[in-house]
Amino acid sequence: MTTRAVVRGVGHYLPDRVVRNSEFEKTLDTSDEWIRARSGIERRHFAAEGQSTSDLAVRAARAALDDAGMSPGDIDAIVLATSTADLTFPSAATMVQAELGMTRGFAFDVQAVCAGFIYALANANALILSGQANRVLVIGAETFSKIMDWTDRSTCVLFGDGAGALVLETQEGSGRNTDRGILSTDLNSDGRHREILYVDGGVSTQTTGYLRMQGKEVFRHAVEKLAKTAHTALTKVGLKDKDVDWIVPHQANLRIIKATAQKMGHSMDDVIVTVQDHGNTSAASIPLALAVGVARGKIHRGDLLVTEAIGGGLAWGAVVLRW
Repeated sequence: MTTRAVVRGVGHYLPDRVVRNSEFEKTLDTSDEWIRARSGIERRHFAAEGQSTSDLAVRAARAALDDAGMSPGDIDAIVLATSTADLTFPSAATMVQAELGMTRGFAFDVQAVCAGFIYALANANALILSGQANRVLVIGAETFSKIMDWTDRSTCVLFGDGAGALVLETQEGSGRNTDRGILSTDLNSDGRHREILYVDGGVSTQTTGYLRMQGKEVFRHAVEKLAKTAHTALTKVGLKDKDVDWIVPHQANLRIIKATAQKMGHSMDDVIVTVQDHGNTSAASIPLALAVGVARGKIHRGDLLVTEAIGGGLAWGAVVLRW
């Protein structure tokens, strides 16, 4: 028998404020048509004044726990992927732990920008496989609206705020790739490319800073690396691109999503797409897409999913799981 980390519940939360592309026309030299053509984005959500990343994460966590039929006391660990934690420390995960009323177990943040949820899933999977935890709440939450330069039309129109969460639970499997749960992971990074996507502030500069991005370079690396990491993760467990029921990609840009699906030999009918409604929510985008895919009746028990992402660092990776 083989231990597997199986998804028991999924949930998400989006702030109330919806920002359509037309709002940016008032302050920037841009248009709804330009934003849609460049990214596929039509609208995104922004956190309210005083609403923090941990606030969003708590809402998504509660939704996932409700879906799993569990309470916070059933959870052994929280792994929260974010690049926009409330404070330098403590971790946003411990804030979520406290707000949920969870007085046992442990909680920590993972920071790999847009690839953060992939890294968080891989860490949660390792905790379960090692026996360190039996049930793990895995969250992706971001408030990127707080690090936007509102004069830079090439970046500020692309990002949104939100949170998504999964509950993973230990279950025994056969050891074959027909098992439910996480089947494989593939993680990568290359710090030589940090200049193409970063925030120009932090503790060392005593400033918050703003997001800076070389869009063409990020696009080039994404198209090259995403299909490759997905293929690598599938190969690890004797599966092929054609075996995949659903591709659930990081929701950054519709052109990247289409190019990755094409490289994997899939049509867009096999891809969960939410970028038009959420924009790029960084580490929150994959769990948001998973929750929406389930809510829309697309993802069903037994479906084979591959999810992949790339973000600042550069950091990228993929997870193969059977729902």
